[in-house]
Amino acid sequence: MDEALLRSLTPSVLTVLVRRGADFAAAEDAVQDALVEAIRVWPADPPRDPKGWLVTVAWRRFLDATRADTARRRREERVDEEPPPGPVPAADDTLQLCFLCAHPSLTPSSAVALTLRAVGGLTTRQIARAYLVPEATMAQRISRAKRTVAGVRFDQPGDVATVLRVLYLVFNEGYSGDVDLAAEAVRLTRQLAARVDHPEAAGLLALMLLHHARRAARTAPDGSLVPLAEQDRGRWDTRLIAEGVGILQAALARDRLGEFQAQAAIAALHADAPTAAETDWVQIVEWYDELVTLTGSPVVRLNRAVAVGEADGPRAGLAALAGLDAALPRYPAVAAYLHERDGDPTTAARLYAEAAGKATNLAERDHLTRQAARLNTRRRR
Repeated sequence: MDEALLRSLTPSVLTVLVRRGADFAAAEDAVQDALVEAIRVWPADPPRDPKGWLVTVAWRRFLDATRADTARRRREERVDEEPPPGPVPAADDTLQLCFLCAHPSLTPSSAVALTLRAVGGLTTRQIARAYLVPEATMAQRISRAKRTVAGVRFDQPGDVATVLRVLYLVFNEGYSGDVDLAAEAVRLTRQLAARVDHPEAAGLLALMLLHHARRAARTAPDGSLVPLAEQDRGRWDTRLIAEGVGILQAALARDRLGEFQAQAAIAALHADAPTAAETDWVQIVEWYDELVTLTGSPVVRLNRAVAVGEADGPRAGLAALAGLDAALPRYPAVAAYLHERDGDPTTAARLYAEAAGKATNLAERDHLTRQAARLNTRRRR
């Protein structure tokens, strides 16, 4: 069973149903039913036309559901006959479907869940496992999202920036459950970048590829985190790095800088350094300055402080950190790192322990706890 093929066909099958007259929520349910049926049937009897098979089964499921609901008989009259067999139109509405699923009226978590269901072709169970929530909770979230967009016209203009933000959120979830969300985000962003003439779509794809290229080196065999400076760069995927850099260069040449391009430029500088010691931190600080101008984000300023500490010394990094809110995520971890580099292991150990207590990710919590224990052990010797 080629589940990747099923997921890639999901958006086009869903849009066929919507264009035939099905409302989005009912069409999405019918497509999910068709996908489940395909998983059951295809291994023993693969179809010659997978997309046509899915459209036929999904349309029948939609009609069955419509006819079973007496309150929807008017809609049944509009779509009560199954279209005659024949080739399925080749129109690709994936981009418009992305716009719908990332509608501004949805919360970020709902937009992510709906995008993974309708565009990514994942089941509710898979999404729930990836986000470590009960399946019933995720089902309710998706149902609410579908109700929210029920009255939105399928062909109305969408906001590319909102879609990019949703895909960025998906990518940042990485890998959990039985679904590789990072890889899924790369796949969907590739589709988007191929369909829309937008330098930030290319910038986001480049950013994802450059980060994804370091994936194999990010964890030790025991599952513990390996910081960037300690990673085995021989395990980085040079093919993905080259692709990401090429996409980024083409985007930057258009002179329409956005935050994803700036983030990708920082990732490219890390990828270009043969060793951590040879990283061009001065250029990285310059790109963070661009990011601060573009976003004004306190989180960007926090990351910039780390870069300043590498470029100009830990005292300069701590000075850059001084004006930021200590309640920011990762603030204690950054402060701990800079204090350790500045020769203050006592303060660093305390801050590492504080950061571990606030970490929401288990691997990150374990890493910070080990850092605190390492410094405390050294102090007692």
